[in-house]
Amino acid sequence: MAKETRKARRVKRHSRIRKDVFGTPQKPRMCVFRSNKNITVQIIDDVNNTTLVAASSLEKDLAIENGGNKEGARKIGEVVGKRAVEKGIEAVCFDRAGFLYHGRVKEVADGAREAGLKF
Repeated sequence: MAKETRKARRVKRHSRIRKDVFGTPQKPRMCVFRSNKNITVQIIDDVNNTTLVAASSLEKDLAIENGGNKEGARKIGEVVGKRAVEKGIEAVCFDRAGFLYHGRVKEVADGAREAGLKF
């Protein structure tokens, strides 16, 4: 019997988390995805199935040298927080997407809090 992969275990955790975490227009969901080299954050309204705000370490205009470290993750959190506040979003529910709340995921959350988001 084949051993379950790390990604499959993360997807299982994410599905368990998603049972409880749901984004509404008043309090959308902030979803974080991290890969080895980059990090992506979206603020999603699950009622209307729309992405309200997004930021990624792959964006050229942000000039993030390395999205695979804590400094890059904090910058992405600050950027998504500023963009959300500009759109009138004050509070979000945090969706860590099956990743541990540690390291880069925690830095994204801290950066978004510094920019003015509440969660």
